[in-house]
Amino acid sequence: MEFNLFTLIFLLVILASVIALLWLNFRQDRAIKATFDEVPQGFKNDISLEDHQKAGRYTQAKLLVSHFEVIVSTVVLLLWTIGGGINQLDIFWLDIIPASPLVQGSAFILSIMLIASLIDLPFSIYRNFVLEQKFGFNRMSFITFISDLLKELLLTFIVGIPLIYTILFLMDVMGGAWWIYVWITISLFSLTMMWIYPTFIAPIFNKFKPLENSNLNKRIDNLLQRTGFKNDGIFVMDGSKRSSHGNAYFTGLGKNKRIVFFDTLLNGMEDREVEAILAHELGHFHHKHIRQRMISSFVFSLISLALLGYLIKQGWFFHGLGVSQSSNHTALVIFTLILPVFGFFITPFSNLISRKHEFQADAFAARHTDANDLISSLVKLYKENSSSLSPDKYYSAFHDTHPSATLRIERLK
Repeated sequence: MEFNLFTLIFLLVILASVIALLWLNFRQDRAIKATFDEVPQGFKNDISLEDHQKAGRYTQAKLLVSHFEVIVSTVVLLLWTIGGGINQLDIFWLDIIPASPLVQGSAFILSIMLIASLIDLPFSIYRNFVLEQKFGFNRMSFITFISDLLKELLLTFIVGIPLIYTILFLMDVMGGAWWIYVWITISLFSLTMMWIYPTFIAPIFNKFKPLENSNLNKRIDNLLQRTGFKNDGIFVMDGSKRSSHGNAYFTGLGKNKRIVFFDTLLNGMEDREVEAILAHELGHFHHKHIRQRMISSFVFSLISLALLGYLIKQGWFFHGLGVSQSSNHTALVIFTLILPVFGFFITPFSNLISRKHEFQADAFAARHTDANDLISSLVKLYKENSSSLSPDKYYSAFHDTHPSATLRIERLK
């Protein structure tokens, strides 16, 4: 391990981000305690003190898990980098597959992904079968949990191996401009996955059936006609197979778009409230939020790959992060590992844009449906999902892509 200035910068940024994350968790916990014994104004007629306190305990339990995840993920990152983990794994695969750098690099990256999944496995088990179970949300059997893991692993191999190999191949043969070709490949891959996801991937994990509620279908058809939105169908997903949390989403690209409601959402909402939730989602399409996010993602990935194109030529980048022998696959991995650390402090800006989009989508829904229906649906969602009604403002700025319930309802009123 060769310590240099970049090593010091890396360690300082990690320290700052860990302190910030734990401090934000502390502030959120304090905000929950401060409002624990009284339902916030505006919700007293709809949410009981018992439900409010359940949401508070649920939030605190998730914060406790977050404490451990922050610490464990930081230790793992340090072990991978300055601890020499990446270097040792690279040497391991070099000894096994010395004659084929592309196969060696692909095996190296896949093994990193597999180890990361194994490290996260205890947290995933705890979240589902302890935390969610304790608060009555988990409906997933252990057989379903294992089945999901195996399906995800199989998809990773089927989809991931060709993509990783292609990226490493382009990095090897395209010279100094490799990052442009890799960016084009990743962008086309992302668009393709978005297009095929509703039809080929989502049904691997869940069952989808057409919406059978004729009155709700009529409401939705009228709403779609008023807003000029075209889709490939309205479907109900068996979300209750895994959780009692309710949700709704759009998926797909171009003409291959689907509207999907969780069955748990439909069971707890009136038809007019479901229509208001859908109108909110349509608001995102009306304001082209999905397109803006896609473009932002592509621009960010282009800038990131261009930066990696520079760093891959710098010895200090590898040596400062515990890698003795530079290579395309080690550069790709260490850059992917450290990028979230250096990007942590710009998170509030992207979340700010996201919350602005949510306000715009709410306003669209209020124009095309009754705002009171959206308000009542939001209250039900916050209640049934045990979401905090009084998050700390700084914690929310760093972590929340949606405004708090209080702010959203105030705007709608």
